[in-house]
Amino acid sequence: MSRVEVCGIRFDDLSIQEAVERALWLMEEGRSVMAVTPNAEIVLEAQKNQDLRAAVKASELVIPDGIGVYRASRVQGKPLHHRITGIDFCSALLARMAELGQRVFLLGAAAGVAEEAGKRLAVRYPGLVIAGTHDGYFDPDDAYEIVESINASAPDLLIVCLGSPRQELWMKQHAERLLVGMMIGLGGTLDVYAGRVERAPESWRRLGLEWLYRLRRQPNRLRRVLRLPGIFFLALYRRLFK
Repeated sequence: MSRVEVCGIRFDDLSIQEAVERALWLMEEGRSVMAVTPNAEIVLEAQKNQDLRAAVKASELVIPDGIGVYRASRVQGKPLHHRITGIDFCSALLARMAELGQRVFLLGAAAGVAEEAGKRLAVRYPGLVIAGTHDGYFDPDDAYEIVESINASAPDLLIVCLGSPRQELWMKQHAERLLVGMMIGLGGTLDVYAGRVERAPESWRRLGLEWLYRLRRQPNRLRRVLRLPGIFFLALYRRLFK
């Protein structure tokens, strides 16, 4: 399997179909493996957050999420051949899981969001079993009960939407006790599936401008967006000096 290093993070350079088949294969092993979908913001955070970097490194499937990582790979001189968003990968995976009658547990977002997302996903993907849901606003002391609830539901896939780096650190911390096929960190994906957040139109996505569409809808993201060009300076530095 081909991996491409971008700013110190090793990404799996797979098409969406290849990524789905890889995920299904990993799930069959039942080892509670981790999958992550780092975007430019996560890549930058991993430069200074050693725990986050370790969690990404421990993941068996690392998908480049978004246009920033894709373009930074070209600046660095080690181009990725495929660009996949985390939600597109997840949707394709859930479609295949529905064909197989597999089970998914949804963890994260505000109260009621995961439950609503589960209802909509069950309609969208007939055959997919929603094994359980739980919101993301829980005390760290409640983690044991949540893990037990997840294990009791016997999911093939655990979707963790706690925001980064919390979701990556949570998965790594509890991996040994979780009895799932695979778990994947997907940020705000449950909000989209629940209809709380609208995705950019397809035309915007094709141009790699989904970030701009979200900024128009959520101006409070401006501070986060202004930090993102840093990945291109980092990629250029690594190309010239490493």
